[in-house]
Amino acid sequence: MCCFECCIKCLGGVPYASLVATILCFSGVALFCGCGHVALAGTVAILEQHFSTNTSDHALLSEVIQLMQYVIYGIASFFFLYGIILLAEGFYTTSAVKELHGEFKTTACGRCISGMFVFLTYVLGVAWLGVFGFSAVPVFMFYNIWSTCEVIKSPQTNGTAGVEQICVDIRQYGIIPWNAFPGKICGSALENICNTNEFYMSYHLFIVACAGAGATVIALIHFLMILSSNWAYLKDASKMQAYQDIKAKEEQELQDIQSRSKEQLNSYT
Repeated sequence: MCCFECCIKCLGGVPYASLVATILCFSGVALFCGCGHVALAGTVAILEQHFSTNTSDHALLSEVIQLMQYVIYGIASFFFLYGIILLAEGFYTTSAVKELHGEFKTTACGRCISGMFVFLTYVLGVAWLGVFGFSAVPVFMFYNIWSTCEVIKSPQTNGTAGVEQICVDIRQYGIIPWNAFPGKICGSALENICNTNEFYMSYHLFIVACAGAGATVIALIHFLMILSSNWAYLKDASKMQAYQDIKAKEEQELQDIQSRSKEQLNSYT
């Protein structure tokens, strides 16, 4: 029975909301970083093989994509540590609230740290909203290419002379310069690109990466609600501690007065 009560007490101190948010954050960041890294490499391969055969035309884009891949490594490392820190902060706050009437004492430093995490999580949430919007751009580009290929494959246009007039000009998206050659792919050549494994994998990996960015935004919003609630709990706990300390001090002073009164009364008698 003692072991059962101990397990119940331990489970009662687990911050389940922070645990769910941490798992969601890890999952979203892992999907975004892993799928985004592979999709960027596939995008470079598609550009080099089909849309920009001259290396100097997409040299800047290759450097930017390589830089983004390094940034992805940093994002994965940072959010792994930050998620663990927020989970630990959730355990700390849960313990502070659960043991309010015990020996555990909240401090001004602990409340300050909780407030700092609220501000930092808010900033990260706004930043990830931008990342989520940015990750939707390659999905839009690949969707336009895929929908054009579907038009080419449709029975109304397949086998007709108008097929070769259906084109995709990747230069209009601004990722390669206007003097890049060929830059524009039409007809059956475009259909062959859509049938390649690089295009299929990159398209779907960008979709998963965008979904991962959205899951990370949801996790950060969840964290923000948890941290705000925990900070309010700690603030109320500090007020309760101050009240209890004043009450204990007054009771101690009252006992001292009563003891001195009894001593004086005994001395008179």
